[in-house]
Amino acid sequence: MITIVTLTEPGRALGERLLEQLGQGGRHVHKPAPFGEWLRGAFVDAQTTRAPLICVCATGIVVRTLAPILGDKYRDPPVLVLDERGQFVIPLLSGHEGGANDWAERLAGILGAQNVTTTARRYVTPRYTLGMGCERGCEVDHLEALARSCLNERGLAQGDVHAIASIDLKADEVGLIDLANRWQVPFRTFTAAQLFEFDDALTQRSEIVYREVGVYGVAEAAALASAHALTGATDDACELILPKQKTRRATCAIARSYGD
Repeated sequence: MITIVTLTEPGRALGERLLEQLGQGGRHVHKPAPFGEWLRGAFVDAQTTRAPLICVCATGIVVRTLAPILGDKYRDPPVLVLDERGQFVIPLLSGHEGGANDWAERLAGILGAQNVTTTARRYVTPRYTLGMGCERGCEVDHLEALARSCLNERGLAQGDVHAIASIDLKADEVGLIDLANRWQVPFRTFTAAQLFEFDDALTQRSEIVYREVGVYGVAEAAALASAHALTGATDDACELILPKQKTRRATCAIARSYGD
């Protein structure tokens, strides 16, 4: 869920405008108190889904507040800073891996603002893949709802998806096949051995899943394996941009790689 925090009256108007124009849920909190404690709590909460934290305030206060709890670019959520007039958008943390750079481009487009991205830019096309797992017989509508929810978390659309992937045990899973057909993308499956190559990159590991299928996580590993296969990128260039999200019946994760 997107979180927007504002501290001034012009900032509040900008926050309300952004939340409305993004049109995908979220929350706008104005002048939370105590600010430091609230912002650190929002940052920790966002680490689970890596949903963006958008701060309409001075860059310095955000840096000083979050500095004691920063982890690394693979775990920290994307943090962006905007001025209260909406003239500049700065992707402050987790630019590539967390997607702050992508969010900065999107926000700049909405506001007609200048995107102040300082990290190295990749002059290639991002390719996004969904890794999914589900219980046997899970309906396509349930899977599609989960997939759309995950895409919304990262500001992506159905058209951004280049493949849906799972473990080979799900090669005949009707719901997954139907979803891929509905979205007109390939449905790829991988063996447990192929998925296990991405074990070190998993953010969540399940002993139960390992006992059942031979890998510690299907959704995340399948997303990464598919991203790797899609562009031929090296393993360290395949990024898990949304950790496993789950319902009672299915799981989904999003990976990204880059190709020409």
